[in-house]
This record gives sequence, C-alpha cells and structure tokens, in this order.
Amino acid sequence: MVKKKESNVLRGKKSRAAGKRFELKVRQRLEEMDWIVARWTNTVEYEKDGKIPKLVPAKPKFRFDPKIRRMIVAGIGNGFPDFVAFKKVENFTDADGVEHDIGYEVIGLEVKANGYLDQKEKSMCHWLLDNKVFSRILIAKKGKERGKIDYIDFKEKYKEE
Repeated sequence: MVKKKESNVLRGKKSRAAGKRFELKVRQRLEEMDWIVARWTNTVEYEKDGKIPKLVPAKPKFRFDPKIRRMIVAGIGNGFPDFVAFKKVENFTDADGVEHDIGYEVIGLEVKANGYLDQKEKSMCHWLLDNKVFSRILIAKKGKERGKIDYIDFKEKYKEE
C-alpha cells in the first residue's frame, strides 16, 4: 500500500470541495438567467483504434474505503461537459434556413476554475459541435473580481484549431 502525504490528501480534499462549490455557483447563476440546467451524464469515447468517437454514458468512478473495506461510488455525474442547458428561443431560423415561432437552444457547459481545457477535452468539444449535439459549448471560469464568473464560447476561443 502506498502511503500518501497527509498535507497532499488535505489539499486535494479542499480543492475538490472548492470545485464543487464553484460548479454549484455557476449552475445557480445560469438558472437565474432563465436557463434550464441539468447534469450531463454522457461523454465522448474513442474506439480502440482512436479514430471513431461516439457518445456513450459516462462510467461511474469508484474508490476503496479502507474503513469499511469496500469500494464506494466517488462520482456519478462525471460526463463531459459538466452540464447541459436549455433555453426557450422565439422567432428563430434553424441551420436549414427554416423559420420557427418557438424552439430551444441547447448548450453544453464545462466548468473550469482556470478556464483551460486539455487536448482531449478540446477534441471532445470539436466532436460534439461538429456532430451538432450542442449548438454552443461554454467554458465557465472564475473572473478576476471576487465572485465574478466569465463565460468563454469554445468556438470563438479555439476557432483556429
């Protein structure tokens, strides 16, 4: 058994808690802006050859609890992106050029305190947008001012890739 440094265990525990609090704050702010927000439980998975991605349910994460000597669920809603959000839109034109009186905009929302995505997450975002799973993907990050949340549109930030 690998011994873990007590200070690192405590730091990880505090970091995970801070991340959960930030996710909750982002969700509440979107709901205040009349978005319907739900946890996204799917993810993009690549086949063994690494070429054909597909949308699959995210697998739950488990960890071993030495006190009870059993595996317990560490995370259930660990899909990518974190949230899916819907908002009613009136009088819009769809991608085919057809006008509609009413409909819904569907966006994906990934919450990152620093706002940076790794290469795998960027490729998943490109796939989700190319296959029209979401109309937009937003990245929520902490603003420079205390309590401020900045939203970055993935298409605008990573259009050159």
